[in-house]
Amino acid sequence: MTAKRSGLRVAKRLDEVGFSDIVQIRNKVLELRAAGQTVHAFHGGEPFFDTPEQIKYALIKALVENRTRYAPSSGIEPLREALAKKLQEKNGIPAGKDDVIVTSGGAHALYSAFQAVLDPGDDMLLFSPYWTPIRDMVTGTGARALLVPTATARRNGIGKTLEQFSTTCTRAIYYNTPQNPSGTVFTREEAEEVAAFAKKRDLIVIADEAYEDLVYEGKHFSIASLPGMAERTITCYTFSKSYGMTGWRVGYAVAKEPFMTALRQLVLYSVNGVSTPTQWAALEALAIPQSAIDSRREEYRERRDLLVDGLRSAGLECATPEGAFYAFPDVRHLSKDSRKASAMLLEKAHIATIPGVVFGAQGEGHVRFGYAVPKEAISLGLKALAEFMRNFSRAASK
Repeated sequence: MTAKRSGLRVAKRLDEVGFSDIVQIRNKVLELRAAGQTVHAFHGGEPFFDTPEQIKYALIKALVENRTRYAPSSGIEPLREALAKKLQEKNGIPAGKDDVIVTSGGAHALYSAFQAVLDPGDDMLLFSPYWTPIRDMVTGTGARALLVPTATARRNGIGKTLEQFSTTCTRAIYYNTPQNPSGTVFTREEAEEVAAFAKKRDLIVIADEAYEDLVYEGKHFSIASLPGMAERTITCYTFSKSYGMTGWRVGYAVAKEPFMTALRQLVLYSVNGVSTPTQWAALEALAIPQSAIDSRREEYRERRDLLVDGLRSAGLECATPEGAFYAFPDVRHLSKDSRKASAMLLEKAHIATIPGVVFGAQGEGHVRFGYAVPKEAISLGLKALAEFMRNFSRAASK
């Protein structure tokens, strides 16, 4: 007789959805600090600056004016209008206010996008290495993530490589630029290759443009701005990186029908809309001049150059990131296992990094250093790294 299966269980679709190593590393950092240890924290992914004052005051003003009641679940109209204008002028995406939806952060926009287009049994092409939660978001829909090595695609041709990794069940492409963790920035020509493949195979593109304001050479290019792509692209954004609003949890997505109706349903039945006063603060954020955002980017550039030069001087090979605020050095000199290399750096040098393998198999042999930290912190961390590498080399030569 077959044993009765317990009803006290979670949904089976969550069996393969896990939690990131990043949480474990964060906990280890807290543990070391609680023990009085200095930790050189390169593991984070938050801007180095605080939320600008005018955004905070806009929130206070909204509270004082009692703008605290339910808002439309898709977002307040003034914010959606301002976002549509921004998308038209800055991103070249043809969008009206009804093509925009406000979400609880960029991650919520991406989660909703995947849920809107993927069915169990579908495949999704995913450039790798990739931001860690993406694969689990795809798995949570019952679909399968097909990892496309970014370096191989850039070397051998985007369209050719996508064709090699595609299947008859492929439904969509996840397209992230600038990329986390590598800092890779896709060019307009590469975006055109992705677009041509998507149109040829009748695929949907889910574009992640969280780091759109952090491109160091050239300009960010939105794939949805290409002819015929706005209709088959859901583009996701966040206020977190450009405006120092990580904890505010506000982002947005732009899409045409039938995808916008699906996004509205998912936002309605997940969070029923974003905090009303927070949306008024987000509206104020859009009034910050581009020159101020560009100035921040130059501060990031200084940090990037300081870190990359220091990594190379310490003996770690590292490509110069084209965008975002992460460096992704090769640490196979320490260990071919990036988890071991990251653990070694944390335990021996108190340098917190993220093992590259958590960003996909294509990240193995690397670790991620985040440089959205004070320059003094970068210098101190590099000093500790140089000392560790010297000791490591001495020990290895014995």
